[in-house]
Parts: sequence; structure tokens; C-alpha cells
Amino acid sequence: MSTLVGAAIFGQSGGPTSVINASAYGVIRTALDNPNITKVYGAEHGIKGVLADRLFDMGQEDAHELELLKNTPSSALGSCRYKMADPDVDDTDYKRILEIFKKYNVRYFFYNGGNDSMDTCNKISKYMQKVGYACRVMGVPKTIDNDLFGTDHCPGFASAAKYIATSCMEVYQDARVYDTGMVCVIEIMGRHAGWLAGAAGLATEYGAGPDLIYLPETDFDMEQFLSDVERIYKEKGNCMVAVSEGIHYADGTFVSEAKTSATDGFGHAQLGGLAALLADAVKQRTGAKVRGIELSLLQRCGAHLASRTDIEESVMSGQAAVENAVEGITDKMVGFERSYENGKYICKTKLIDLADVANTEKKVPREWINQAGNGIEKPFIDYVLPLIQGEPVLPRQDSLPRFAKLKKVLAK
Repeated sequence: MSTLVGAAIFGQSGGPTSVINASAYGVIRTALDNPNITKVYGAEHGIKGVLADRLFDMGQEDAHELELLKNTPSSALGSCRYKMADPDVDDTDYKRILEIFKKYNVRYFFYNGGNDSMDTCNKISKYMQKVGYACRVMGVPKTIDNDLFGTDHCPGFASAAKYIATSCMEVYQDARVYDTGMVCVIEIMGRHAGWLAGAAGLATEYGAGPDLIYLPETDFDMEQFLSDVERIYKEKGNCMVAVSEGIHYADGTFVSEAKTSATDGFGHAQLGGLAALLADAVKQRTGAKVRGIELSLLQRCGAHLASRTDIEESVMSGQAAVENAVEGITDKMVGFERSYENGKYICKTKLIDLADVANTEKKVPREWINQAGNGIEKPFIDYVLPLIQGEPVLPRQDSLPRFAKLKKVLAK
């Protein structure tokens, strides 16, 4: 192993999670404590901050505030959604990144995000190798969607899953208080992979959750859906449904983007999200009182309901990225591998080639979804349950959360 001495840049990208800053803490703290890393910079709004030369000197931050990152939701340094061109087609951005790396003697680059972020990471890594600039590039995983290839699960997913399951259990209680019945449709994030909507099944497993759960891994049939709801409503006097925002018809079109509802023959475009659209269709079919609930951003920023396991593993992934890079490894993403010792869940880190992760989506296995495509099977529960364990130890001020307040001193 050749020793490489120089500065490090860390950036956050894509949609935030309640534990993305725990990974940031893992990277920043480990890098600040490593003698081979001379300076640690945080990029403002991910790769855009590198291009704009907006880098924060993380060494100027108060150690206590950095520690608070572990329980602070969303992306503390700012995020971006920026797709970089193929360097063979347009290398403008890459030349600029190289210029910035040289200016600050950056020899380590850590990027925290999902599929697109790993694509960015991969392109930068390959470009630096091509031009012969010694820089070790590591991807740190993050996505509530849990759809990154090659890793057992992703930081951020477990806390969102716990939030969804808990919220479903709470809504379940509320939706049953009156002597008149109600149909409740809860819309959950997840465009192409149904891991999050599936997590609502944890609530069902524990006796207070959705009767029906629809994931994008199976085709959606509006007529079948309405008759399922009608049947359960007649049987129980109540019905609760969890739907992934990405459910689609057999022809691939998203249900949420359908121009007309199944019951509106006038060609009126439906306004509002998927929950509103389905709630309207159910109301017209059954005449029942219907409520559409969209969990929206709450499921990814609910740090008060985070999983301690998720927080600890997120810190661990950031730490592993730095330790492996300093050891001479580059061009990889940190992944998780699960095992069980004496029946107890154990999580270890592993490394995956960036090229393999970039733009590959991991779906819920079909056998984890019931035959009818409207619920989940036991293996899904067994997979998620160990991940949501443990409560966050939340620093508070007058009973309100005390989140990190960074100074964000710009590097000169």
C-alpha cells in the first residue's frame, strides 16, 4: 500500500434521509482524526459545490456540533440532483473538478448518495485514473428506497420503514373511532421499488396495519383493487390500504399519472397525488367515507422515530469509506452484509465496484409479495425487523430536538 497524503472532500447528493448526516459524521470524524488526511472539506450542495468552489472547512466545526449530526435529519451540507455528462462526450465538469482538486491538494473524495450519486462517483473516479491524478474515490450508500445493488440494505431505509410502520399503526387506531366506517389510503414513497410500502406490512404483522398493500413490483389492476377494497369494507366496516407512489398498470403507465380515474367517464384529469386519486375512485365505487394520506417528506426526515441500528450502521459506513481509502482502496462503494450469530443479527461492511452499483436498481423479490399482489409475505418481515431495532438517543432543548448547527466556514 502506498501512502497518499492530502485533503479530502465529502459531499451529499440526492434525496435526504433521517440518518444521512450520521454517515457524514462517520466520514468527517474519521477523516479529521487520520494523519494522512491533511484537511477535510464539505462540499456545499454536493458536486455542485465542488464545481462552484464552495467548500466548507470541516476542521473549523465544533466537535460537539459534529457529534449532533448523528441525530440531525436531512443533508446538513446541502444536496443536489445533478447528472454529469459522459466525460468522453463533454469533459468540462471533469476538468473543473480536477482544477479544484489540484487547488486544494484533494487526494480523497467521498460521495454520499443513491444510484445517480454512485454514477457520479464512478465517472469522477474513472476520469481521475485516465488523467493520472492520484485520488481515491469512495461511495457512501444512502437511500430510503433501499434499491442500491449489491448491498443487503441501505442506510436510511430502516428509519423510514420504522416511521411508516409506526405511522400506519397510529392511523389504524384513529381510523376506527367512529361507529361509521372509513377507508384509508396511505401513499408511501418508492417510484420503482416497493421496499418502503412493504414496510407498512410490519404494522399489519403486529395487528394494526393495512389490509391491502400494493408495490410497483407487480402490475396494478384498478378493477381488482376496487373489488378488494369493497369486499374488506363490507366484511370489517373499515379498510386500510398502503400504496407505493410508483404503482403502475400492466402497460407500464403510472397510476398516479392516469389522465382519468377508472370511474370518471368524462375524461376529467385527476388532480392531486395517488392517494387522492385512489380515494376518489373508492368513494365513487363504495360511497364510504374515504381519506387519502400522503406521508410525503415526513417519512424521510422523521429523526425522532429513527432506528438506532440504522444510525450506528450509517456512521459505520462513513467510517469504513475513509479507512478503506486510506488503506489504498479506490473506486468502490461501501455495502452491508448481514449474518446471524446465535440467532442475533450482525451487520458487516463490504466493498462493491462503483461501476456495478451505478444505475442498477434492486427490487423486492416477487416471492416476498403474496400471490394476489396485494400484500407481503413473512420473509419480508424477517428481512426488515432486525433493521428497525433500537431507539435514538435524542439530544433535546426544552423538550424539542437539538439539531447540529454548523458554522460552514468557506475554505480559502
